[in-house]
Amino acid sequence: MSVGLDRLQALRRQSGAAAPRVPAVALPEPVDALVEQVARLRGLLRVTRGSAPLVAASADRTIPGREIAAGLWLQEQRLPLGNPWPVLLDAGFDRREPVPTHDLLFFDTETTGLAGGTGTRAFMIGAAAIDGDALHVRQLTIASTGAEAAMLEVFRSWLRASTVLVSYNGKSYDAPLLKTRYRLMRQAEPLSGLAHMDLLYPSRRRYRGCFENCRLATIERRVLGIVREDDLPGSEAPAAWLGYLRGGSGALLRRVLAHNRQDVVTLARLALHLGSACVDAGGFPTNRRV
Repeated sequence: MSVGLDRLQALRRQSGAAAPRVPAVALPEPVDALVEQVARLRGLLRVTRGSAPLVAASADRTIPGREIAAGLWLQEQRLPLGNPWPVLLDAGFDRREPVPTHDLLFFDTETTGLAGGTGTRAFMIGAAAIDGDALHVRQLTIASTGAEAAMLEVFRSWLRASTVLVSYNGKSYDAPLLKTRYRLMRQAEPLSGLAHMDLLYPSRRRYRGCFENCRLATIERRVLGIVREDDLPGSEAPAAWLGYLRGGSGALLRRVLAHNRQDVVTLARLALHLGSACVDAGGFPTNRRV
């Protein structure tokens, strides 16, 4: 193309015609154009450089308990039992033979999302067991993502071959999620070989149609007479933990701990209620629908 243009200009000069001036066209620099497009796209998406939005560091960073590994906190409590527990829990409500109460482990997790999946992790595991005349409640909380492997190892140490897991919707959510996290951390998964009583199903069988739903909060209020005050909904737990990781206050995280602790206490009371052969918390025979 440039050779043809030069030949044309030479012919014009030979004929005495002045060569037309070709206006210079400023071509955009490719790199500058790309940078401009990226900047425009960031503006449309309201994305700033860096990862998460900055949060002013809070002076209140307290997590109850003690740090047992880097970023892993353990809180323990012994809550006196109102009445002595039977040596064997009548587990007929779950179509099982009587279960030794010292083998029961009531557990619940708080996670980074409610939908589950590979990207969801547990940042808190609460567990309770009958220990003499008290309910021994233990809660693990990670204050950094790097502490997850240590948390899973500690939870494993609480399990025995005879342990019977007790949860509420844990067969569908908590246990599969923990199994996935063990595999992703390249740790042996200890849950599959254990017996598991999920109290959601016997609660549904007994109270379906009696109340507006069979959520744990509904069952504990309508059946056990437990009314929570200043309870942080489970749906707000992920934001509370992420806010703490970004330097926020520990106040909301402490409320998540309180919520989780009440969950495992409720599981213990509900199991006793379902397995009672006498009278339930509302004064009705256990084989009667209320």
